[in-house]
Parts: sequence; C-alpha cells; structure tokens
Amino acid sequence: MNKSLTHYLEFSMYTNPGLYKNLLRENLPDDVRKIGDLVRRNIIHRTTLAAGNTGTNSDKRFGDMNKVPWYRQPEDDILVTASAMLAELYRRDSRGFVENRKEEDKLILTCRFVSILMASILKSKDIPARVRSGNASYFEMRGKLKGVSADHWINQYWNDKENRWVNIDVDGSWSLNEKFDPYDVPSGRFDFPADAWLNIREGKDDPNRFWNAKPERGSMVVLWSLFYDFHSLMNNEINYIQGPAPTRYGVFEKLTEKELKEIDGLARLMRDPDKNFEKLEKIWETNKQFRLLRGGLLG
Repeated sequence: MNKSLTHYLEFSMYTNPGLYKNLLRENLPDDVRKIGDLVRRNIIHRTTLAAGNTGTNSDKRFGDMNKVPWYRQPEDDILVTASAMLAELYRRDSRGFVENRKEEDKLILTCRFVSILMASILKSKDIPARVRSGNASYFEMRGKLKGVSADHWINQYWNDKENRWVNIDVDGSWSLNEKFDPYDVPSGRFDFPADAWLNIREGKDDPNRFWNAKPERGSMVVLWSLFYDFHSLMNNEINYIQGPAPTRYGVFEKLTEKELKEIDGLARLMRDPDKNFEKLEKIWETNKQFRLLRGGLLG
C-alpha cells in the first residue's frame, strides 16, 4: 500500500472513534452503501429541521419534524468530533446506528459532520477514506439562481478492486435534484475547490456561482473550501469557523498577487493529491500561513 493510502487509513483527532472503534467495525454492515444509508437515517440536517415537513421532506423521508423537541438546536458547534457524535448517538439510544431511530433521538448535524462519521466508520473497517470539501450544484436552492453551487462536504473511499477513489455523498443522498448514484458521484458533478479556484483565477468560471450558507458568495467561498479541503487531505478536518489567515475577512481582500500565486500553486497540487502527496505534505509541515488556524479562540 502506498504512502497516501496508508495516510488515509489513519484517524485524525476528528475522525477518531475512540472506544467505539470495535462497535463500528463489528456491528455495522461492510457494504459502503448500507453504511451510508444507516448514517443518513440517524441524522437530521439543520435546514430540514428548519423547513419542517416541506420541500424534500414533504414525504417525511427524514422523519416527522413535528416530533423533534422544540428546544432542539443544531449541534454542529457541540459535536465536533466522531467520538463526540458517537457518544451522543449512543446516549440517546443505546442501540447506536439503527434504521428506526426516533426523530427526537436523531442528531442535528450538517454535511461536514456526516462526512466525519463516514470516514470514521470506513477507517474502522480498514478502508482508506477521506473527507473532501467543495461545492455542489445538484441540490434545490430555494430563492437562489439556477446553477448555484453550494458549499458541501463529501467523502472518498478507496475501492481496491477498481483501483480508484470513489466519491460518495451520504448527506445529500436523499435530496438530489439530478439522477446519479450518490455512492459513485460522477466526475465533474462535485466542484472540487482546486479546480474551481484555478478556473476563477483564469477567467474560466464565474465566482458568483459559488455560495455558502453564511450567506456569502464569490471567490472567498471557494478559498474557504480550498483550505478546508487541504486540511482534510492532511487528516485535519477543521470546523467551519476555523481557517488559516488568507481565509479571514480583512486579510483575503488584501492578498497580493504573489500570495495569490502561492495559493494557485497549492491548488494545482491538490488537483491530483495522490500524485502530489509528498509535495502537499511538505507544505503542510513547513507553511505556517496555510496551516496555522484562526477563528474562535485561535490566532
């Protein structure tokens, strides 16, 4: 097994399942699609809770939102790591991942956290896996223009038989507005930020096509995803509020052309992270501007 695949078998502080590792390895199915469907059944997205039984949940595929306690709030800021999510999942229902979890016992989390859980489970089963951040245009974006690509996080796992990374979108698997397999997302359907950033810089794409939930739009959204993705490739799946200096308000607007070209160089390497793994690792080990974080109590 090559160096990068060995790297993606390792747990990060975020994907480490702690004492739940053996439960994940032994009690959950081995089929990736079945694992993903089970994870999806135990989590409610914050936007689904806010919308109630409307839109993609008009058929209550995510559960009856009226049964969720009125005081339940999004838990992204609380359950940041896989071990925290797993502890709370088992606290609310000691059976853990189940197909018939009550709505009031589901976790309320967004795509980054679903991806963290999936990576944790797959690594526990000795399947190389990684979290990827970027944008996706295959969801209904109410109140937004057609073609908008929204910030999103997915997973990749290594299919040893086919000798390739497979893109899977567990969080979005029940709410696609296009017909494709969310457990083998076709090339080009997910906007990886390295491509998006370089295409914007070269005038090949419209930066205003990219949005995030803040709400924010434009090049800054793509830069956020680029550094989320870089850190994820290095097994450091940082939270939404964190990012290195270039991604912060007041800094991004003042980046020099020299600094932008340095980011371009990172993006070019990230277009093929396996081929360029050692170069990316060197940047990770030496570049303070790209690694040290700000946000929250950091910086």
